[in-house]
Amino acid sequence: MMKIWNELLSLFYPDLCLLCRTPLTGGERHLCLRCLYRLPYTRYEQKPDNPAALLFAGKVPVSGASAFLLYEKESSVQHLIHSLKYKGNKELAYYLGRLAALNWKPGGLYETVDLLVPVPLHPRRQRSRGYNQAERIAAGIASVTGKPVDTVTLKRISRTETQTNKSVYDRWQNVDGIFELVSPERFAGKHILLVDDVLTTGATTGACARTVFQATGVRVSIFALAVAER
Repeated sequence: MMKIWNELLSLFYPDLCLLCRTPLTGGERHLCLRCLYRLPYTRYEQKPDNPAALLFAGKVPVSGASAFLLYEKESSVQHLIHSLKYKGNKELAYYLGRLAALNWKPGGLYETVDLLVPVPLHPRRQRSRGYNQAERIAAGIASVTGKPVDTVTLKRISRTETQTNKSVYDRWQNVDGIFELVSPERFAGKHILLVDDVLTTGATTGACARTVFQATGVRVSIFALAVAER
């Protein structure tokens, strides 16, 4: 009976593509195949010196960094990020994380990852938003890779003023010391993949990485759903 009811609802109120607003057909979720095909994929996963990795060069000794999509203002990617970040679209974050993992090529850096660690929000921010979008992206990745997600070892301990209109240097200074490791031994000797939604200057994710390096013998890599190219 429930299946019949859902089919009737879909007939009169079909799910629409988030970008072009056309009805989704069988097998499509969130985005139609045409819009999915037209997304600006970075193809960074096999390029060690890609623009995402260069954000951390000379600042944090990460093993690698990558991003799935290119982010520009007023673009389709900005619309998707806004939906999963500010409109409560948790399932979109999960879907895009899963899609990113499915598109990773075999033999890449991320195959050696031991733990997925989403960049944490301040508890007050997470309560107001209802969830951490980076956690949902990480959960989508985990559904494909089978890698465990750790949301308890790395914590955000202070809020920061807005990064808008700050220089790159000031952004990195603004996030210094805002994270802590609850139990560094949990990360000791492991390869940690930090997961975030968008990289701009890399300051916040870089601060996370510096904190994770307090663990003994740890390796850190970074993945973001999108990166703003400069």
